[in-house]
Amino acid sequence: MIKILIVDDHPIVRRGLKQILSDEPDMAIPGEAQNASEALNLAQKESWDIVILDITMPGKSGLDVLKELRQNYPKMPVLVLSIHPEDQYAVRALKTGAAGYLTKESAPEELVKAIRKIMSRGKYVSPSLAERLAFDLEKEGSKAPHLRLSNREYQVMVMIAAGKRLSDIAIEMSLSVKTISTYRTRILQKMGFRNNAEITHYGIKNMLVE
Repeated sequence: MIKILIVDDHPIVRRGLKQILSDEPDMAIPGEAQNASEALNLAQKESWDIVILDITMPGKSGLDVLKELRQNYPKMPVLVLSIHPEDQYAVRALKTGAAGYLTKESAPEELVKAIRKIMSRGKYVSPSLAERLAFDLEKEGSKAPHLRLSNREYQVMVMIAAGKRLSDIAIEMSLSVKTISTYRTRILQKMGFRNNAEITHYGIKNMLVE
């Protein structure tokens, strides 16, 4: 029996995933977490065959959780299931240690296929993502500026590029406006930008925002 832990802050998503996977006789979902602390607590208390992890959650992001899971439980595979398109987070998630990346727009059978591929010690990526990964490897010598950002800085950069105000980002990430402002300052310094307009231009040019 494949023992699955679902980490997502939306109850309706967790319920939907359980319904999809309930049709599979060899899959069980005895664990659910709605935030980072719950996920890390369950990972410490029990062993899991695979974790299905969302990226956008209040407090610590899924990327932060992924990093901790990979450090503490390197043999436990993590499948990232996110609302964000592949262009925004997939490469970063895989480089952080995810065993696969799926968007929430994927068909239910794609989720089952991804779990089975990962459980057979494989990695799951779409053909378009595989092509992007190959392209990124070719460009590894001259890293794109946004690859220098930490996961938190990158998350804030994408939201700024999408036109969100710092106060709205603070609410969404459960952080203070002062903390978000500090991340913005670091982003400007690392990227060599002067203002939000340049962040937005970069995000659109590099297809990091929809």
